Amino acid sequence: QVQVVESGGGLVQPGGSLRVSCAASGSIGKIMAIRWYRQAPGKEREWVATTTTDNTTNYEDSVKARFIASIDNAKRRLHLQMNNLKPEETAVYFCNWAIYDGGATYDYWGRGTQVTVSS
Repeated sequence: QVQVVESGGGLVQPGGSLRVSCAASGSIGKIMAIRWYRQAPGKEREWVATTTTDNTTNYEDSVKARFIASIDNAKRRLHLQMNNLKPEETAVYFCNWAIYDGGATYDYWGRGTQVTVSS
C-alpha cells in the first residue's frame, strides 16, 4: 500500500506565497506522474499541475509563472511553491500519485491540505 500525505497549507494574504508539499510512503513502484488538484467550496475538483520524475511540470494556464513544482525523488516528496496567491484560489489542495506496479497503474490520493487566501 502507498500512503500520500499533503502538508504546508494555511492562511495567506492575497499576493502572498505558500509552499505545500506532498509525500508518499509505503510500497512504491515506478512513479509515473504526480498531480496537484484543488477543490474550492461548492466547486468541482480541478487540475493544477502534473510533474514527472524528470522534474518536468505542466501547469494549468491560470497558475503558470506563479506556481512552481519541484520533486525530490529520493525522498518521495513533491513541493508546490505558490506565489502571488489570489482569494479565488482558496481551496483544499490534493496530490495524486500515479504509480506503475505489477502491470498496472494505480492512483493514490492524500486527504488534502487547506489553503486559505484572505486578508
